[in-house]
Amino acid sequence: MKEELKILNKGEEEEMELQGYCLCRWRLTLVGLGVLCTGGFLLLLLYWKPEWCVKATCVPTMACDAEVVLLQSTDEFRRWFLAKVRVILAPGSNPFHNLEPQTTSPSSPSFPSFVANGDTRPSPDGITARELFRRYVDYQPTKIRFFTLHSTKYYWNDRVQNFEVLTGLDDLHFTASGLHSEHSKGLTRNQQGYRRLFFGFNRIDVKVPSVFKLLIKEVLNPFYIFQLFSVILWSADEYYYYAVAILIMSFISIATSLYTIKKQYVMLHDMVAAHSIVRVSVCRANNDIEEIMSTDLVPGDMIVIPSNGTIMPCDAVLLSGTCIVNESMLTGESVPVTKTNLPNTLPGESGDEVMSPYSIEEHKRHTLFCGTNIIQTRFYTGELVKAVVVRTGFSTAKGQLVRSILYPKPTDFKLYRDAYLFLLCLVGVAGIGFVYSIALSIINKVPAKTIIIESLDIITITVPPALPAAMTAGIVYAQRRLKNIGIFCISPQRINICGQINLVCFDKTGTLTEDGLDLWGVQRTENGSFQQSDEKVSTENLVKSQFVACMATCHSLTKIEGQLSGDPLDLKMFEATGWILEEPTEEETALHNRIMPTVVRPSKQLLPPQPMSPEQDMELYDLPRMTVVARLLGEKRMDAYMKGAPEVVARKCKMETVPDNFAEVLECYTKQGFRVIAMAHRRLESKLTWHKVQNVSRDHIEANMEFLGLIIMQNKLKTETPTVLQDLHRANIRTVMVTGDNMLTAISVARDCGMILPQDTVIIADAISPHDGQAARITWRCADNSSMAAHLKEVTISLEDVCQIDEHKEQQRYHFAMNGKSFAVISMHFPDLLPKLVLHGTVFARMAPDQKTQLIEALQDVDYFVGMCGDGANDCGALKRAHSGISLSELEASVASPFTSRTPNISCVPSLIREGRAALITSFCVFKFMALYSIIQYISVTLLYSILSNLGDFQFLFIDIAIILVIVFTMSLNPAWKELVAHPPPSGLISVPLLLSVLSQILICFGFQILAFIWVQHQPWYTIWTPLSDACNVSSHTNISNHNGSEVDDHNIQNYENTSLFYVSCFQYLIVAIVFSKGKPFRQPSYKNWLFVMTSSILYIFLFVIMFYPAEPIDEFLEIVCVPLDWRLKLLLIIVLNAVVSVMVETFFIDIILWKVVFSRDKQGVATAAPPPQKGTDLLADKCMCCPNKVTPKARYMHLAQELSIDPDWPPKPTTTTEAKACPENGSSLSNQDHFLASQSLCL
Repeated sequence: MKEELKILNKGEEEEMELQGYCLCRWRLTLVGLGVLCTGGFLLLLLYWKPEWCVKATCVPTMACDAEVVLLQSTDEFRRWFLAKVRVILAPGSNPFHNLEPQTTSPSSPSFPSFVANGDTRPSPDGITARELFRRYVDYQPTKIRFFTLHSTKYYWNDRVQNFEVLTGLDDLHFTASGLHSEHSKGLTRNQQGYRRLFFGFNRIDVKVPSVFKLLIKEVLNPFYIFQLFSVILWSADEYYYYAVAILIMSFISIATSLYTIKKQYVMLHDMVAAHSIVRVSVCRANNDIEEIMSTDLVPGDMIVIPSNGTIMPCDAVLLSGTCIVNESMLTGESVPVTKTNLPNTLPGESGDEVMSPYSIEEHKRHTLFCGTNIIQTRFYTGELVKAVVVRTGFSTAKGQLVRSILYPKPTDFKLYRDAYLFLLCLVGVAGIGFVYSIALSIINKVPAKTIIIESLDIITITVPPALPAAMTAGIVYAQRRLKNIGIFCISPQRINICGQINLVCFDKTGTLTEDGLDLWGVQRTENGSFQQSDEKVSTENLVKSQFVACMATCHSLTKIEGQLSGDPLDLKMFEATGWILEEPTEEETALHNRIMPTVVRPSKQLLPPQPMSPEQDMELYDLPRMTVVARLLGEKRMDAYMKGAPEVVARKCKMETVPDNFAEVLECYTKQGFRVIAMAHRRLESKLTWHKVQNVSRDHIEANMEFLGLIIMQNKLKTETPTVLQDLHRANIRTVMVTGDNMLTAISVARDCGMILPQDTVIIADAISPHDGQAARITWRCADNSSMAAHLKEVTISLEDVCQIDEHKEQQRYHFAMNGKSFAVISMHFPDLLPKLVLHGTVFARMAPDQKTQLIEALQDVDYFVGMCGDGANDCGALKRAHSGISLSELEASVASPFTSRTPNISCVPSLIREGRAALITSFCVFKFMALYSIIQYISVTLLYSILSNLGDFQFLFIDIAIILVIVFTMSLNPAWKELVAHPPPSGLISVPLLLSVLSQILICFGFQILAFIWVQHQPWYTIWTPLSDACNVSSHTNISNHNGSEVDDHNIQNYENTSLFYVSCFQYLIVAIVFSKGKPFRQPSYKNWLFVMTSSILYIFLFVIMFYPAEPIDEFLEIVCVPLDWRLKLLLIIVLNAVVSVMVETFFIDIILWKVVFSRDKQGVATAAPPPQKGTDLLADKCMCCPNKVTPKARYMHLAQELSIDPDWPPKPTTTTEAKACPENGSSLSNQDHFLASQSLCL
């Protein structure tokens, strides 16, 4: 019974359609017979096409009864997957039900980890399934159906009638208070075993396939199967030499591929296995603490975090105590983060955070992530630091990262798609020759064996089995050149794709910049005006000032093993004060509650000579968003200190304390690329105590503050960064920053390095998800001063002036910036707006690892060829997903990245793109050459078949090895051109210039071969050749044919037509090799490729020698006959004319005339590079507006540029809000029509 398709992971990245099937015996029998009849070829076909396999052997059925499921992704790739449905028996169907054995005590042995298909084997503790169900006598055994795909288990849910993923404890959608009340006691061993039945062991298994499995998978590639077929056919035709050569090349190719794949698996396995299995202490429901292996953990377990730290083996939410965590594995920022316990309500209290459902994203400051390093813990009033396990295995943050590496989306590249189409065309040509040879052979009553061999031989001639090796040659040479400059490649096929990159995403910290910020100076205010800037604040006259007190208190620093640690900005700021930070010891925190204060004080060297009073020490308590409350020891009243973005801080301050020239001073610093932070202070009311502060709103604390001044920070760029970005911009390659760091810091660095020009405006998109019945909305604000905002607000687009390119360019100089939270909201609730934002999006800050990957995909969705350069494990997914990812680290990131650079700066990026362009052009040259080689040989063989002749085995061997392989492996040696030019090479073979180039050369070669074939038959000396023929007696050379008088040529190889076509075709191979071997602007000129020049010259000389000075041994070996001298001169004329026509057509018609015409049109297409941030896009938009009927952009981002250039409401004004429209049909929010609501906020 067939049922409608089920949708899995609806609305998510891995959304798939599912159809259930059951095995059908009679279909299996028919398929088995088909496999036998086709000699196993049908089995190969079903292996390559899993959807055919399922439909051929199974019948559709209800999903709940399925034995096999067929899944298809809903993305643009529409990939097929096959999975077998398995069944387990369990006492219940819900892992979170509390099923306690009725006949056993809590101390009884633990529940076995699995019972499958009624299995009665003993579990690890010796208990059989029967004994298990005897324990659960009150529960009816339940069949649980599931299948596994990409390391994720999908369980059948009867309630929703679909398969679903069990993620973890957060599937229960519990609140913070619910977690404390219901899940804080831990699990019994039986409950743990029951849940493990569903969630499995807490392992991230990266299985390293055996060499045999990898070999089978590699060998079953269609190309290798075709090579095997060709080798068998040639062996049957006694053409052993070339068969052996192909076998050797295939062996080397397979061995290299196996080594690379195996090495990647081993590296990933080692990376994941390191510290992934540890011993953990688990709290049981009976208050016992038991030590178990981390692999036994399940969602709901209560674990104790050791005080000396550990590597987290799972995702867990902190219930008591605090932890200092290094999350560099996730964020790339090696800044310790303080994690606090999930808040819990006390009787009579309430709070939004406590009552809202737990979400890993919303409550990440309370969540410990798998793979992160717990550096230090703190506990209070004698409590242990405890956390509840939320997710395990591949559901964890680390597991998702590993899954993104193991199962990346395929990278679509036009060259490879076009190559398959081109091969299909060659197969079509081969089919014509196949039918022609069979018909001709039947008419001439040729034996059946000969008919089969010769007709199949036509296929191997037309579709060259050496094509994969030939195409690989250029890539291998490029890989070797990259290695010489310190760039290592584990995915050689990506080198070609590098040649098409027109946008590069860069991580910031450690990639564009050095680690951290440096303090440049401070600009204090007094009486509402700025004072002279100071380079140092650690002076005696400033030590007691409120400005220095704010610097010393407003931070989130902590001490780890006696060393200050925290945000680099906070660290630099605090160190500049020269103050000392003191924290309570473990003994002190164990005796006090969480509000145990931290103390800061000036060092003795900064204080006046009189004795230091304890009233100069301050106590700190953190509030969110870098606002702190402090108290001078001995005083009752407290002070509030705040730091943050200057615009935000200024709005919170009394107007009379903010200098009149605030905007001008701020603009002066930001234009120089400095990161500017403002400071403010307020004396709090005497009625506020430490405990009352906890319940006071932040707005009340931050109201009516006094402006203290500005701190100017400098994030030093790496020396090479500006130069490299300038080179990329000159090459029309767009640059984007995607970082886990603060947004304002990222914008500052983007300006400093040239991603954003000084005169350009940055619009920040702040998105808020739906809440309290309100739809999702985006608030637009500018990151710069009010003058820039006003300038942008006044911009209007007049249709009368659309052709004034200079004005339009100036109007459109804007960039979007957003953080990870806004990106997530926009992706979900404003999907129509996302492509418009990424078109001009330059800074993406606070991006989580999966969001970096999603950004790469969003850019690819609008037809960008995206490169990614990063240095942290948090970049792994993006590095893998990008068309070309390059890691500046040899650690975790290098496992996922196709390229790894030993040079720790971005100078490797243009080098990689140059080599990619050279490799891409080489691939085009080689593919065109191999196509011409096939067609030239096909023409020769087809003409010779018409007289029941063929090329001899050694003629084939000479052509295939001495000419083709030698030329292919030397013409690929041209190095990359020394600089990046402003336009990339074409991305596919199916383009007018390339197709005309190939077709014109085919026609030229065909014409000259026909000329030679017919002309030789009309020579006065021409007769049907026999061993006694004496056509050379008019020449001074010996008729070598008479020496073979006693030999009989069964295959009719030796004749005048064969010899003539052999000479002409050999020269044609060399002619097209030279014609197709392109040089600049992407490769060095061919004359600099000395090996190619030398081998070509040797071959030319050799062919001329054997043509004009026949040598008996060579002629016998190659089975050519002697022809008169005048015919050899006529052949020379044919060859020279062929060369002249080929060079003229390719050089003047294709390269100069046609290429320029087509390229000028294709500048609006996929092959065109993206501009440096706006320039090229806007110029194109102007052309599109002025000449709408003449320009048809191919790439989607060009369509968007054209549409937005005439949209009067774009870009959004900085004082507006975009609200998502709710769709009642499905409850989702979409921005099908953006409407802008006036906002009262001003952009300072």
